[in-house]
Amino acid sequence: MQTMTIARRFRGPPNSGNGGYVCGMLARHIPGAAEVTLRAPPPLETELDVVALGADQWELRQGTATIAIGRAITFDMSRLERATYAAAVEAEKRTPVKPHEHLLPMCFVCGPDRAPGDGLRLFAGPLVRQDDSVVFAVPWTPDPSLAAADGLVAPEFVWSALDCPTGYVCTYDRETGGFNGLPILLGRLSARIERRPRPSERCVVTSWQTGSEGRRLIAEAALFGEEENLLAVGRATWIVVDRQVQLGKT
Repeated sequence: MQTMTIARRFRGPPNSGNGGYVCGMLARHIPGAAEVTLRAPPPLETELDVVALGADQWELRQGTATIAIGRAITFDMSRLERATYAAAVEAEKRTPVKPHEHLLPMCFVCGPDRAPGDGLRLFAGPLVRQDDSVVFAVPWTPDPSLAAADGLVAPEFVWSALDCPTGYVCTYDRETGGFNGLPILLGRLSARIERRPRPSERCVVTSWQTGSEGRRLIAEAALFGEEENLLAVGRATWIVVDRQVQLGKT
């Protein structure tokens, strides 16, 4: 049986793994596009079992408890939003989640308290557009520590980069231009990787909300490389939870 251990570096909430990272780690076992559903907070520094369920289906377990389920899918998006690197840099300056407002400041992907090179520090903000649609963007230059054995950024970090920017756009208050304060956790992430970026490549992540269903907020994202070529696409479902649940205290 294969196992996985989530290092503390890759946390989202204080005591559980960042959702995008964990989804990407499980998706390593699935060729092509994949969908991963999180069933419970992924514990840190704990050996977890990675179990094959059938053809291109895998489960992450802690003992008999299911942490996540992954499966192969056919994944296409009808909408694709682009932004130049310069526009993404300006959008980041307008990020609605200010450091003192951030609900998970040590999140591996978007935590403002993470040092450069340790966390991804993706602080997505709204683009200036001619229409009234809301599209977020953020620049990303992957740190060399994120490289896999083949020299490219490891796939789990591509999944990570598609994660929090979708959360940022889902918690944007259009009337105030600020953060609406909703505590959310990633429930599901789907992704298709066309190509992985090089470390230190100047990339852009765009994100936009596509819908909501009760406590579920749905958004999509795209990752572009230095030549503005499409590298990956993702679709995230976020769940509005109690603040204590977000912190893992209940």
